[in-house]
Amino acid sequence: MADTAKVTSLEKVVIRFSGDSGDGMQLTGSLFSNLSAISGNEISTFPDYPAEIRAPQGTLAGVSGYQVHVGKKIYTPGDLADILIAMNPAALKVNKKHIKPNAIIILDEDAFDESGMTKAGYNTNDPIAELGLGAAQIIGARITTMVKASLADSEMDNKSILRCKNMFSLGLLCWLFNIPVDNAMHLLENKFKKKPTILKANLKVLVDGFNYGSNTHASVSTYRIDSTEKQKGTYTDVKGNQATAWGLIAASEKSGLPLFLGSYPITPATEILQELSARKDLGVKTVQAEDEIAGVCSAIGASFAGNLAATSTSGPGLALKSEAINLAVMAELPLVVIDVQRGGPSTGLPTKTEQTDLWQALYGRNGESPCVVIAASTPADCFDFAFIASKLAVEHMTPAILLTDAFIANGSSTWKIPNMDDYPAIHPPFVSDDMKSYWKPYFRNAENSSRYWAIPGTEGFAHRVGGLEKDNKTGSISTEPKNHQLMTNLRQAKIDNIAHVIPALKIQGNPDADLLVVGWGGTFGHLYSAVEALNAEGEKVALAHFNYINPLPKNTAEVLTKYKKIIVCELNNGQFAGYLRSKVDGINPLKYNKVEGQPFLVQELVDHFKTLLDD
Repeated sequence: MADTAKVTSLEKVVIRFSGDSGDGMQLTGSLFSNLSAISGNEISTFPDYPAEIRAPQGTLAGVSGYQVHVGKKIYTPGDLADILIAMNPAALKVNKKHIKPNAIIILDEDAFDESGMTKAGYNTNDPIAELGLGAAQIIGARITTMVKASLADSEMDNKSILRCKNMFSLGLLCWLFNIPVDNAMHLLENKFKKKPTILKANLKVLVDGFNYGSNTHASVSTYRIDSTEKQKGTYTDVKGNQATAWGLIAASEKSGLPLFLGSYPITPATEILQELSARKDLGVKTVQAEDEIAGVCSAIGASFAGNLAATSTSGPGLALKSEAINLAVMAELPLVVIDVQRGGPSTGLPTKTEQTDLWQALYGRNGESPCVVIAASTPADCFDFAFIASKLAVEHMTPAILLTDAFIANGSSTWKIPNMDDYPAIHPPFVSDDMKSYWKPYFRNAENSSRYWAIPGTEGFAHRVGGLEKDNKTGSISTEPKNHQLMTNLRQAKIDNIAHVIPALKIQGNPDADLLVVGWGGTFGHLYSAVEALNAEGEKVALAHFNYINPLPKNTAEVLTKYKKIIVCELNNGQFAGYLRSKVDGINPLKYNKVEGQPFLVQELVDHFKTLLDD
């Protein structure tokens, strides 16, 4: 770094990477997130990419983005970016609404030629003026030209050379934020260690980008993001889908049951299948089935055979799995169903986020068919809730549906790698030898109403379970009316009893609040940030955020009925608000809903809550 460059300390910063789908912006953003985590910063990321396989190059439809928020007390990817890397005119145009007026904008000037400007629909040859970005600090660099010159002797073809442009921008950012380029080189060496030619080219371009910033004094100031004080331990950044897969592995270890995943690829849940399929070294078994129904049915078969069985999907797949989940309810077999929610209905918005599968998870099966339903709040706690879903499913012999969403599944956050000694054991309710003389398939544990689990092949415990109603005593098929009522009640009681083993609902913020904000699942970071901002301004606001949905925590009614003004915020048209009204007498919450395929913005929440407080 040049001696004349001023260094400015920042508590936090929001950076947005943007370009064509083939420009490697997702990779660049992910690498910068890793570098920030290594430097001791908290992070929250938001990949935002189109559903099209490959839109025409240089067009607005083909713009792919990745936003990362770095610093202290980070709970969201940030509303508006402080820095934008725009690799072409379309990326600049699409992201104007996502940046602050005084943002730093790093441009590849080579892309802003007549062809690029025409594809992006500009009316003039001055994009900065046309978009009203006069207050921004522009760092223009002929990135394409410099990368071509840098790799002219590499014997790589032109297409492969151009794929290295993203590493130039990463090197420039490392200079801008005083991040040792050696750290970035180490990450690249790990990623491309099996591709030496590509590794060598990317390393060279990375260093060139760093040196360009230093030699040209590309910015009047460089920056240093203050690291946060953390508990001792090993930290990394983790994506929600990764954490979900690892949580299942941890549950397998704690339960002593082999892990089986039967699944079918579907955006945005596919990474769970990919991650687990790579873990044969840990004894994980995966089947990429021919369709969603085959995936869940293979998992049910694995559960019957004594495995910790799971299936992963998104909303359309959850609909297809509904009949098989019903079979698991009737047979009372443990099954973990992971639903990574996306925009719907039908094919909808495959790469965008929503919370619109809640009612489907709660009620989307025929008959009285209760399941455990829980939801993760952050990419990191997907690990914990995958573990918890497995524990509840196994110990209570029931399907457990874990709801995540595209925002937290594809996004990442800082994660302290846990000590598994801190996690509870999982106790499968296996039959014991002394039960041989009196055991039947639906003989139940008196404490939690769950039936005991007999693994096929266990001597003295031959049995059948299935989708037809069974007699409570003999386990034989039964159509007797009172028996059906009894079995219906027992299956519901089994789920209701889980309320005794899950944590109580906690209030965050001001306990004497004039307004209680209620949310669930992946909206936590935005809601918590909005509540914290208002309390810092002297308002009285509290947050009740739900991870346990069916059953609800035992103290839900006690907590909610204390507040006169309640608003439920969710990325749907009011599903959780309606559910709470049906479960808690005496409340009629207000609603704040958004169904745009995008997460909340903190500022829009703050503004809306202020209007309620003023009223």
